Amino acid sequence: MIRAARSDELAALTQLARRSKAHWGYSAEFMAACASELTVTLELLPHTFVCEADDEVVGFYSLSEARAHEAELMFLFVEPHAIGRGYGRELLAHARCHALHAGWATISIQGDPHAAEFYAALGATRIGERASESIPGRMLPLYVLASGD
Repeated sequence: MIRAARSDELAALTQLARRSKAHWGYSAEFMAACASELTVTLELLPHTFVCEADDEVVGFYSLSEARAHEAELMFLFVEPHAIGRGYGRELLAHARCHALHAGWATISIQGDPHAAEFYAALGATRIGERASESIPGRMLPLYVLASGD
């Protein structure tokens, strides 16, 4: 089940994002440098949705307006124990529908290199790279995905 996130869940979603990112073997120093970037803020709440399974939040996503007719996927994270079970796919499908209904024709995605196959398999097109906001000199893949049903 996917539902709108609540303001009292922001701290828990931040922790989920950090656990999910850490799942890929990043060092403690790397994770500390990314802490601010992995913080879910109240301003994202109107476009933040969680996926529940067995009464547990197993993942979430957040969109933000990047520019007219374009959203940016700010977060899409799944609990480490639930990775590979289809929740990320469900969340991204929901994000595409939500973006369409919000008037956004496309979604830009600055993805983690570990998520490259995931985004490509779901129809995202790699359009370049963008500098990390947390790690000087680190470049991250940039994708675009059409919104839609």
